[in-house]
Amino acid sequence: MKKIVLVNGLIAAAIIASVSSAFLWNQGPDSNHSQAEWLGYLVMLAGLAFIFVAVKQHRDNNLGGVITFGQGFKVGLLVTLIAAIVYVLAWEWYYQNAGQGFIENYQQVMLEQYHADGVSENELAEIRKEMNEFAALYEKFYIRILITMLEILPVGMVVSMVAALLLKTRNIKP
Repeated sequence: MKKIVLVNGLIAAAIIASVSSAFLWNQGPDSNHSQAEWLGYLVMLAGLAFIFVAVKQHRDNNLGGVITFGQGFKVGLLVTLIAAIVYVLAWEWYYQNAGQGFIENYQQVMLEQYHADGVSENELAEIRKEMNEFAALYEKFYIRILITMLEILPVGMVVSMVAALLLKTRNIKP
């Protein structure tokens, strides 16, 4: 199981990190973020599709074709954990090397969107204050890592659950 989890976790991580990095480097910290969120989650889903591969390989190669939901979910979570760690490391590397203006740009884009949506000046001032508080928190290494980890872990948990449900088998006695 360890080899299956490691190989599929690293493949998932490579897909997520490489495509995300390519997108970030092409867009740079001054992008408008309009497509970044849905594209980011789409990339995560593409990479985390290897959870299905890992669960199926473990079921077929190690468990004689029989796997419970719990066993499948465990494999999925382990693949997710590997992918999440690499995702966090890749983001931190990008952030330290090229993404220093990311938060400021993101705030500006969001404030412009709120303004375009007709949010009042008083509400904008409150939103700006909250955004500045968040930016100060985001500068703390451990907070940034936690936030980045929380981007991918829920997606991996859902994919793991779906894979475990779809690939589980009943114990068939001969």
